[in-house]
Amino acid sequence: MKRKDTIGFLIKTLDNLLFRNMAAYEINQKKMDEVTVMHGWILGFLYENQGRDIFQKDIETEFSIARSTVTCIVKLMEKKGYIRRESVVEDARLKKLVLTERGEKIHEQHIGYIDLLEERCTRNITPEEMREFLATAEKLKQNLEEDIGRWQRNSSRENHKKEEIRQDGKDNFRTGERVQERFPADSCFYDSGSNSGNDYSPVDGGDH
Repeated sequence: MKRKDTIGFLIKTLDNLLFRNMAAYEINQKKMDEVTVMHGWILGFLYENQGRDIFQKDIETEFSIARSTVTCIVKLMEKKGYIRRESVVEDARLKKLVLTERGEKIHEQHIGYIDLLEERCTRNITPEEMREFLATAEKLKQNLEEDIGRWQRNSSRENHKKEEIRQDGKDNFRTGERVQERFPADSCFYDSGSNSGNDYSPVDGGDH
């Protein structure tokens, strides 16, 4: 199979084209802030869920993004003033993500273009074709999520086995230390038996 015929290549190409279209529109609309496609999706997610607490973990789950990636995105969005982090009453250690007034304004500016972009990129595609595409895309997503879950479980089991082996090694080492403390290497249970004809005889002596 040629590289350009693979699903991954096609999806990545579509992602790049969506980003380029978004950037081109923002250049023409000089009053609009430069917002990446992912920032736009996250702003929309926060906007649609203002009635409940949203945490970084929710972003990871919603968009299937790694924790390290979401951490970088959240820091940048916070720096740009789109969101802020607030402690929750139940646990001050937890920080929920809250949309700022600036973030709401940016979302409202972009939501119209997102709808326009959706309309433009789906032209010449029938509703039936779109339903089939979305159904197929959902199956691909489920397959990938199942594989990620399986790999994570396998990795967790492997790490657990390694930890057990490491712990067993520590226990064996400690056992060896206890044996050595009880019977030091330079001690002997037998003395040379010079009168016995044997190599060793018991220390406490006895009948030979």
